[in-house]
Amino acid sequence: MENNKNDRMLEIFMRSLRGEAISVKTLADEYKVSTKSISRDISSIQNFLAEHRELMQNAELTYSHKDKAYRLSNDEFLKNKELFALVKILLGSRALSKDEVLTLIYKLKKFTTVSDREKLDHLIRKEIYHYHEVKSDCPSVIENIWKLIQAIENKQLLTITYFKMNREEVKRKIKPVSIMFSEYYFYLIAYMADDEEYKPKYFRIDRISAITEHREQFALDKKHDFDEGDLREKNQFMFPGENIKIRFEFSGLSLQAILDRLPTAKVVEKNGNVSIIEAEVNYGRGIIMYLLSQGSWVKVISPVCLIDDMKEEIEKMRSLY
Repeated sequence: MENNKNDRMLEIFMRSLRGEAISVKTLADEYKVSTKSISRDISSIQNFLAEHRELMQNAELTYSHKDKAYRLSNDEFLKNKELFALVKILLGSRALSKDEVLTLIYKLKKFTTVSDREKLDHLIRKEIYHYHEVKSDCPSVIENIWKLIQAIENKQLLTITYFKMNREEVKRKIKPVSIMFSEYYFYLIAYMADDEEYKPKYFRIDRISAITEHREQFALDKKHDFDEGDLREKNQFMFPGENIKIRFEFSGLSLQAILDRLPTAKVVEKNGNVSIIEAEVNYGRGIIMYLLSQGSWVKVISPVCLIDDMKEEIEKMRSLY
């Protein structure tokens, strides 16, 4: 008899861990025992959770008047709003295949309650149906990322097979140093194996079709350590280049959008609807493309090299029409 009781308590406890509602009456009918027996089981589970609060991560079996049942609440559960935000980021990034996204969402849902899972499914059903991943040259972006992370950790030389922007397939022997994400794509940042000047190169991970791991390892001096925070602050466009300070006028509607896009940007002067902005950025194709995307709202003031590059690009564009 005691064994039956213990088995029943364990089953009720496991159901609560899965996020199921624990109804005294329903369970009494199912196990063909009195409601008092089920209530005592629940009380024993509550005592166990209280005695082992740290082990059970502050989990509590509490009564919900709305559901007329007990539910397990836990500080470690993802709330529906938190899970929804994470899933929206996953879907909006479009960086992973549909199968990979569905697998991640399925696993994330296990960290929330049954009722929240149902709400989430309803909220994202259409978006998942219409999900379109970015085109990839590798079987799995996640698998590539994991291989590269291990190589970075072990300071292991790699040879990658890579498709350039013009779709030319090349092989590169590299020293991998960092991984970053920006606008739909994961990027590997690496030094060429024979580069003694240590100029970082950027490779889109979805374009890496094969990775060969070498037994050789490499060492980096402290001065060549890669600072991801500094890169993210000054290079929003994943084009390599030198850090420079730029100054430009902005007369558009959303000044905050500019400040959000360029984390180092600050308004140094304001005259009516025209703001003078200074920012330290990584000078490359990316910043030119971004400033041009603002059309006549932007006028570059300095440096001269950026003004010249903007003029040259504008002239090329004008000649097309």
